[in-house]
Amino acid sequence: MDNISHLAYTGAVTTPTPNGEIEELRRMVVRLSRLVEISVTLNSTLDLNRLLQFIIDSAADLVESEAASILLVDEKTHDLYFAAATGSDPQELAQIPVPLEGSIAGTIFREDRPLIINEVSGDTRHFNHVGENIRFEVRSLIGVPMRIREQVTGVLEAVNKRRGMFDEADLQTLSIIASQAAVAINNARLLDALQRAYDELDKLDQLKSDFIAIASHELRTPLGLILGYASLLQEEATEAAYEHAQAVLSSALRMRSLIEDMTNMNMLQVGSAEMALEIHPLAPIAQEAMREVEEVMTAKEQSLTFQPPEAPLKALVDAPKLTMALTNLLNNAMRFTPAKGRIWLSLEQHGEEAWFRVRDEGLGIPQEELENIFDRFYQVEDHMTRRHEGLGLGLAIVRAIAEAHGGRVWAESQGPGTGSTFTIALPLAE
Repeated sequence: MDNISHLAYTGAVTTPTPNGEIEELRRMVVRLSRLVEISVTLNSTLDLNRLLQFIIDSAADLVESEAASILLVDEKTHDLYFAAATGSDPQELAQIPVPLEGSIAGTIFREDRPLIINEVSGDTRHFNHVGENIRFEVRSLIGVPMRIREQVTGVLEAVNKRRGMFDEADLQTLSIIASQAAVAINNARLLDALQRAYDELDKLDQLKSDFIAIASHELRTPLGLILGYASLLQEEATEAAYEHAQAVLSSALRMRSLIEDMTNMNMLQVGSAEMALEIHPLAPIAQEAMREVEEVMTAKEQSLTFQPPEAPLKALVDAPKLTMALTNLLNNAMRFTPAKGRIWLSLEQHGEEAWFRVRDEGLGIPQEELENIFDRFYQVEDHMTRRHEGLGLGLAIVRAIAEAHGGRVWAESQGPGTGSTFTIALPLAE
C-alpha cells in the first residue's frame, strides 16, 4: 500500500468469524461478477456518452459511493474537465476546469498513482471550487489514473463512501474498472475520429463531384463555339492560315477529350440505387448520343452512319446515363479512327435483348486486351509513348452503366489494323 497517501482505519482489529468470512467471500464474488459484466458491456458498445455513463454508474455502485466521475484532459487548456459524473448536473460540471496543479485529481494524473483520502477537508490539495459551485460536500475520495499503455489519459474518482471508509479492495476494484474504461474510451474516440474523417472525405468528394459537373458543363458551350468556328476557318482558310486553323482545332479537340474525362470521373461509381429508370424508346437515345459527338466528328471529317431497328424497341433505362455510355463508345471510336474515317452505330433486337453496336475502321485491339480495356485507367498504349489522349475511364463507365441496367458490354476485334466493334446488350421491356 505504498502508493496510497492517506489510508485511515478506525476500531480495533478483530479476528474474522466464520460468518464474517462467508460474507466477505460473498461480497467478493458479487464484485467479480459485476466486473465481468462491466468488461462485457464496455466491449460491446462504442458510443462514448453511453460508455462514460455506464462506467461512473458501475464505479459508484461497486465501491458504494455517493457519486463518481471521470475527468479527462482538455487538449487546448491542458486542464482536467468532467467528462461524466453522477449525483450532479454533468453539463454544469463540464464548465468547471480542474487544474493539474492544486487539485487531488491533478495529483493523481500528474503523478500517475492512485489516492485514498478519507478526510478530504484536511487535505490542502482539495480543489473545493467544484463543491462550492454545485453545492456538494466532498467528505472522502478515492481516485485512480486511467492509462492507455504508458500514457495517463484521465482520472476515475468516487466520493463519499456510504458505509465506513474507502479501502484497498475499493482501490483494486476502481483500478480494474479504470483500466477497462481507458481502453473502451480510447476505442470509442478512435471510431469517432475515423467517422469524422469519413464524413470529411464524403464532403470533399461531393465538392469535387460538384466542381467537375459545373466546370465540365460550363466549358462545353464555349468549346462548342470554338470547334465550330475552327472547323469553318479551316474550310475557308488560305494555305498559309490552314496550319493555324488546324492547330486551334486540334487543341480544341484535345480540350473536348479532357472535358469528357472530367465528366466520366463523376460516373466511376454507378449503382442501381442511383438509376432513374423508366421505360423509354431506345432509338432516340442513340440519336441523342450522335448529336453529342457531331461537332467533334465534323472537325475530324469523320462520317457516322446510324442503322435503326426494324421495329421500335423499348427498355427500362436511365436515358441520360445510357446516352453517356453510347457517347463514350462513339468518342472511343472517333479517337482511334483516322481523319475522314467511317463509324457505324446500329440498334437491333437479339431475342429478348436490344443490342447497341458501335463499329469503326480504326486501329483495332489485340486479342489479349479485349477484356482489359474495360478496366479503369487502362491504356492499351504505353503511357509514355501513346499518341491518343484520355485517362482511360470511358469504357469503364460504359461497363458500369451497362451492368447497372442489368446488361453487359463486350468488344470484338480481329487484331491491330482491323477496326473494332463494341456491343451494349440490354434486356427489353416486356
